[in-house]
Amino acid sequence: MPAVRADLADLVRIPSVSAGAYDQRHVADSARAVADLVRAAGVPQVDVLTATAAGDGGAPAVVGHRPGRPGAPRVLLYAHHDVQPPGEDEAWTTPPFEPTERAGRLYGRGAADDKAGLMTHVAALRCLGEELAAAVTLFVEGEEEIGSPTFSAFLAEHRDRLAADVIVVADSANWRVGRPALTTSLRGLIDGTIEVRTLDHGVHSGLFGGAVPDAMSAMIRLLDTLWDDGGDLAVADLVRAGAADLDYSEADLRADAGMLDGVQLVGTGRITSRLWTRPSLTITGIDAPSVATASNTLLAGVRVKFTLRVAPGQDPHAAFRALRDHLTDRAPWGAHVEVRLNEAGHPFAGDVDGPVYDLARWAMERSWGVPPVHMGMGGSIPFIADLATVYPAATVLVTGVEDPDSRAHGPDESLHLAEFERCCLAETLLLAALGGAPS
Repeated sequence: MPAVRADLADLVRIPSVSAGAYDQRHVADSARAVADLVRAAGVPQVDVLTATAAGDGGAPAVVGHRPGRPGAPRVLLYAHHDVQPPGEDEAWTTPPFEPTERAGRLYGRGAADDKAGLMTHVAALRCLGEELAAAVTLFVEGEEEIGSPTFSAFLAEHRDRLAADVIVVADSANWRVGRPALTTSLRGLIDGTIEVRTLDHGVHSGLFGGAVPDAMSAMIRLLDTLWDDGGDLAVADLVRAGAADLDYSEADLRADAGMLDGVQLVGTGRITSRLWTRPSLTITGIDAPSVATASNTLLAGVRVKFTLRVAPGQDPHAAFRALRDHLTDRAPWGAHVEVRLNEAGHPFAGDVDGPVYDLARWAMERSWGVPPVHMGMGGSIPFIADLATVYPAATVLVTGVEDPDSRAHGPDESLHLAEFERCCLAETLLLAALGGAPS
């Protein structure tokens, strides 16, 4: 583990942000570093690849293959080496790309999401060495954090090379520190923009205010129609379902999310359903003058970015149409409203029965000392639905290294190091068992 942790820290030092506004040479550097780690873990065939049929090819992915013994199952191990933008350095206790250990946690962008997932795979391969019987393919993507735009093209191009009987996606979370989980459902994702226009140019707010509608006021009124008084999404014709009644108390949720005193929860029904199997919408960005640069002007146009999470069983394109129709039908004061789709990812619901899930539960219980729970996730990993479609006979296991305090995507992202070690042990046990090792 000391060597695994040191290699993880080296990866965190590479600022492999895949968003287009950042230097993509760091993503290439990260891919080369990952390839070196995979080769050193005993994988003989390792390549850095892109989807050649996808225009510019997308971000570099690492694909490595180690053959197994005759008759052994084929296992695909997935992780991603790209990371989210760090945000403002001032929001971090220590610099985001200087991995720092504090109180048993490793802090840094990508320390949990998802470079620790990658190192879980590497640790298991190192531990088993020549005893590994299963045929293993590693697929370490380089653009997951921007929605995997070339994933489908990459999968089509390398379909035979990535084929597997078991797929382990190490990009999720555990229920609590000390309690592992298998993620059995994921919400889908719709990402896009809403633009409202009321004027062909901005005008003086004193001369025209009170009679002429401005785009900002129209946008505020339009967005307010999206939720009812209880905070539930008010868009019709969206799939809404129930979730497992795991004991997730309001007090735990408030602590995990860092809610301020006096702030109330939104929505109705069981907390796990609100988080995992019902739609939710978030306004994640707005194009408008800042407070510091604002003038006394009626704005001609305002644009916002939204993220809509959709429940398992929901077609994301149908959900987008429902949202678009809701907004265009409720345009205030005749404002011009345009809703554009950026990306759409399908939800996922797994079947928890069968021998592979039995082995995964056994491995986790051996590692943690307690059985795992089956949990949903409100976040989205859209490519899992693609994998399930292309390889319908494969069993998909969604595992992860995060815990409720990992703060993935936010400042002070961190990895609980004791949990990380348990994750590495559990995957080692799973790969040994899949290869037919004596129990």
